[in-house]
Amino acid sequence: MDKLLRVSYSPHIHGENSVPRLMWGVIISLVPAFVLSILYFGLGAILVTATSVLSCVLFEYLIQRFIMKVPPTVNDGSAVVTGVLLAFCLPATIPLWLVALGALIAIGVGKMSFGGLGNNPFNPALVGRVFLFISFPVQLTSWPLPMGFKTKLVDAATGATPLGMIKEGLLNNQQVPPLMEEIPSHMQLFYGNMNGSMGEVAAIALLLGFIYMVVKKIIPPVIPLTILGTVFVFTGILWLANPESNADPLFHLLTGGVMLGAIYMATDYVTSPMTKKGMVVFGIGIGVITVLIRRFGSYPEGVQFAILIMNAFVPLINSWFKPKRFGEEVQHG
Repeated sequence: MDKLLRVSYSPHIHGENSVPRLMWGVIISLVPAFVLSILYFGLGAILVTATSVLSCVLFEYLIQRFIMKVPPTVNDGSAVVTGVLLAFCLPATIPLWLVALGALIAIGVGKMSFGGLGNNPFNPALVGRVFLFISFPVQLTSWPLPMGFKTKLVDAATGATPLGMIKEGLLNNQQVPPLMEEIPSHMQLFYGNMNGSMGEVAAIALLLGFIYMVVKKIIPPVIPLTILGTVFVFTGILWLANPESNADPLFHLLTGGVMLGAIYMATDYVTSPMTKKGMVVFGIGIGVITVLIRRFGSYPEGVQFAILIMNAFVPLINSWFKPKRFGEEVQHG
């Protein structure tokens, strides 16, 4: 009886995908962004990423081995993905002990406290990032200037992000067109010439990673395209209605964490809807909340909060949009 084979009901489909294959595919897609982060921020990018990845792997192993008392699964690559994404949400000059603390919260609270991979309702990297942002706002908003390999881990020149400059200017009753003259051009933003976290400063690198994942069928393109399209449409409406108080939609796509969030955070397999209709609703919700926070909220960026808020709605979205059961009879009108 010990060797009794137990199977579920048919149909049975075996695919070539596996958790390690998908996770390492995501890691490969992040290589262009990592290379450019090293180019722009130098040694700090390497140290922050290495600290985040090693901390996530270590904490997951220790929690599974000694607290949960289950076989460690760090070889599946999910902890590495969380570590890289957490690092990409942080400034390259952040103290390394804060990186390790964020990794502990991401893995210990955001992932393992719910039972590990496949059970967490919220994106673990964003849980760690938001915790650091709320607890240590000064360190999390000290953005280093992109200075190439001259940038060190500490004492680097810092400045406001393009979104931060627009938000501060509007609070001081300034108009957007003069503020845009002080911000790098759209092409410079596309290639990454701006202040920001390590993974959000180069849209071109993130788009290359997106294309790779879609071609390799690692992620479906529905969620990223829906988020970016929603942000473009709603910021475009605001811009056309009042260009003196609103930046153009392309600016919103190229700045902040919307690219990183749409492509890598919102597409997390566990915390996103299962059906295409659900993905569209999920993406629209993230896009709308992001625009509302950016334009009317206290923070210049809102994508991280938007994704976590919509993560909470995923069970409800899945209950609304259920996949058709195999063998279900279709009623014709």
